Amino acid sequence: MNYPTIEAKEYAKRIEVIRAEMEKKNVDVVVAFSNLLEIGIVRYYCGFAPVNESSAIIIPLKGQVVVCSGQASYDYCLVQNKLEGSRIAILPEIGEVSGFEYDTAGQLDFKELFEQVKAENPYVKKVGFIGRLIFPSIIMNKMKMVFGDSAIVDFENEHYEQRIIKSPAEIEVLKTNWEMVSNVFTNVVPKIEVGMTERYIEGMFVAEMMKQGAESYVQSFAPMVATGEKNSFISMCRNTLRQIKESEILNLAAGVCYEGYNGIICSPLVLGEIPQKIKDAVMCAYDALNFASAKMKPGVPCTIVLEAYESYLTKYGYIDYCPYGSLHSTGMLECEAPVFSKANGRIIEENMAICIDAYFKGMEWGSFRVEDCYLIGSDGAKRMTTYNDKALPKIFK
Repeated sequence: MNYPTIEAKEYAKRIEVIRAEMEKKNVDVVVAFSNLLEIGIVRYYCGFAPVNESSAIIIPLKGQVVVCSGQASYDYCLVQNKLEGSRIAILPEIGEVSGFEYDTAGQLDFKELFEQVKAENPYVKKVGFIGRLIFPSIIMNKMKMVFGDSAIVDFENEHYEQRIIKSPAEIEVLKTNWEMVSNVFTNVVPKIEVGMTERYIEGMFVAEMMKQGAESYVQSFAPMVATGEKNSFISMCRNTLRQIKESEILNLAAGVCYEGYNGIICSPLVLGEIPQKIKDAVMCAYDALNFASAKMKPGVPCTIVLEAYESYLTKYGYIDYCPYGSLHSTGMLECEAPVFSKANGRIIEENMAICIDAYFKGMEWGSFRVEDCYLIGSDGAKRMTTYNDKALPKIFK
């Protein structure tokens, strides 16, 4: 297995791209924030992802970029920050949420930092922010205080539009993630036995991820092992001490994170004799996923793919168990903006990384997902996670 990295020149290029968008929109400064729910925003521009803290980055249209770290992660930031020519600021507002006090030399608060940025860029008329759903009020209020005579605008969409088309370097890193997670399922699932608890199985997945070379499980959830009629119904969960049984549905969802990028697989499993109604549902989901993925080609509106998926489920009587559309981008988050929907009709483009999530929820015996990762090439979509394609027909046909 190859273990590629994102090199410093790639981060510099990303700054160039976002600055070009800033210039187009007359934005003079962008302030971006990351926490553990969306750690990728800041990492995308510099390679730094903190531990037990949040992070931020300030990108002026011209001049020095400021990478913002809490106190505890400062040493790590010195090692991880790959954005050449940037400086690092230490700020308690993005430190540990306990408010633990560090006697670290050179600490600022965001008001002081924004004043420095304004002094270096005295003609700021418009400030953009990234992190719409997570941006802290304590930072926003200080930003308004210092840049009160400037317009403050949402720059979220511009950031995610930059992330949706993957560079050659990103694709190589994603390929490693996809190979890792395929190996994880291939190695772990055959070892699952009746009587194991959900948490024990979670541990099996995590251990195998580390053996494969992952830095962590997928951003931002641990492997989910939702079992039986009741637990499998829960869409996102923390695992329990429930022991698994024969002939019941196991809803397995696990992914790896390597170099800040993610690879995910969701796959059902039944141990022992498999009821026919479970076989039928799983194979319908698998076939629907294949039917829809065949439509994913550059230039095709996502509505074509979504409607193909829904029409297949309608034809075979499962549409009432489909709670949402099946298509989303993936990258530095497992489920990454911008979204694909009938409402926006987003066009499929080459070098997008996309997941199809065939989720069947609320049947009398339980719920499950079949999910795989695809890379859009010039002639269509290629399934990059290999486990489901090999295992599901063998187990459930």
